[in-house]
Amino acid sequence: MAEDVSFADLLRAQIRHGLTAAQQYLSAAVYFDCQRLPELAGQAYARSARSRGHAMRMVQYLLDRDIAVSIGGLDEIDAEFESPRAAIACLLDRERRTTAQVSSLAAAAREAGDYLGEQFVQWFLHAQVTDVAEMSTLLAVLDRQHNLFQVEEFIRRELAGAVMVDKTAPRMAGQGNLS
Repeated sequence: MAEDVSFADLLRAQIRHGLTAAQQYLSAAVYFDCQRLPELAGQAYARSARSRGHAMRMVQYLLDRDIAVSIGGLDEIDAEFESPRAAIACLLDRERRTTAQVSSLAAAAREAGDYLGEQFVQWFLHAQVTDVAEMSTLLAVLDRQHNLFQVEEFIRRELAGAVMVDKTAPRMAGQGNLS
């Protein structure tokens, strides 16, 4: 059962990382709002809520499995950015770290023979592929376009609605409706 504790510990740590990611996106969203970049801000606000939702799904999983869970402090976040490009690069780096962390979760579940945990983590792995791809696209567009108006237009045209509710997602803590 030591492996189960390892998976549960990693999942608890991932909850903290997810809430930290939500705060990092919120920090970037406010930066974009201050720069009068509403489309970039909107993307970051939506991704903040999505990151928080991912953490709350993990909380619900632990609750459903009768595994102890508590919410503590956050990791350090970047509160200031040199440019919109620097903010997006920071967020992309955060998504890449999250991908590595979720991959470690999947490996720990598999190693422990925790098939329920492994199945649970699969949804997050799929979400990370999408999140990294979308942030990579934003960074590439920022690198190509030196006119932020065109970047904003690209987001409005191509990414509007990119952060949508996934009905296949695990249930979030705090959502009620016991199944």
